[in-house]
Amino acid sequence: MAPSPLDKNLLATPVRRPVPLRESVYETLLELITLRRLPPGQHLVENELAERLGVSRQPIREALQRLSNEGWVDLRPGYGAFVHHPSEDEAEQLLAVRGLLEGEAARLAAGHADAAGVARLRAVCAEGEACLEQGDAERTVALNADLHRLVTELSGNAVLAGLAAQVARRVRWYHGLVAARRGRDSWREHARIIDAIEAGDGEQAARLMREHTDTTRRMYHEISAEQEAERAEGKPGE
Repeated sequence: MAPSPLDKNLLATPVRRPVPLRESVYETLLELITLRRLPPGQHLVENELAERLGVSRQPIREALQRLSNEGWVDLRPGYGAFVHHPSEDEAEQLLAVRGLLEGEAARLAAGHADAAGVARLRAVCAEGEACLEQGDAERTVALNADLHRLVTELSGNAVLAGLAAQVARRVRWYHGLVAARRGRDSWREHARIIDAIEAGDGEQAARLMREHTDTTRRMYHEISAEQEAERAEGKPGE
């Protein structure tokens, strides 16, 4: 008996492949940058990175080129690669856009979030406060990002959530600088935003979110100015 033909839908299913090495190297370096383990201005030497990550220079070179294309790394002919040091204008533009997107997301979330969604927000908020008390800075920053991402998801607007996701990782880099100083105030603000979402008060939720993101924006500029003054005086930054 002749074999039956393969189903077309089966043939249309791609074979799953392991993540390419260059992708893994890229994600690792980006994570180190966003966590500020590789701080702004850090010289990224291919040989050193290859040795530390246990890979050859080729995926390092490819990852650095991609990071350069995305604005995370500066490639300077004759000098090498350096972690990008954003200007005040860059920070202002990104953090201002974040405020607009997340303010609207909070407003929409107040009209779309159900009890389960609100419970998820409260759980993340509680864990964030606990990590803050434990002094786990990296986990606290990650949970902050999770809470903001969840608000955009609960907005019910997939386009808005997608746009917010595009800036989320870079915002996490900026927030890493201010997280310690914002401290408990940030999580209290989160709790009030969640209260407004649960109450279905979209205008209140949007206003609180805009104030919350604006406080982070202003504090980033303050800390950045302090660090610049310290560098000018020859003192080490934070």
